Amino acid sequence: MTAPARSVHFAALVAKQPDNELFRFSLAQALLAEDRGADALEHLEACARKKADWMMPRIMLGKTLLALGRRAEAKPWLADALQLAIDQDHQDPEAELRGLLAGL
Repeated sequence: MTAPARSVHFAALVAKQPDNELFRFSLAQALLAEDRGADALEHLEACARKKADWMMPRIMLGKTLLALGRRAEAKPWLADALQLAIDQDHQDPEAELRGLLAGL
């Protein structure tokens, strides 16, 4: 499935089940693959807000906000993701997040 076809596919699934965080996460990934970060933000944020212990949407949300030049908005998401990485013993994401936050 091509990248645009993936986003269309997942957008249809999200339209049918807007509370399904896995569909929203997949749609966000497809949108990011199409360089449509601004469109992915709402879906990443919905995922992060729905599951307090889900690190990946927070990392992706923070990185996307950074890419869009929205550093102040990115920082709390990245800090939250860092705490989850520490709590969940994810060493590689922890190191990456510490580096990102140090640059802010």
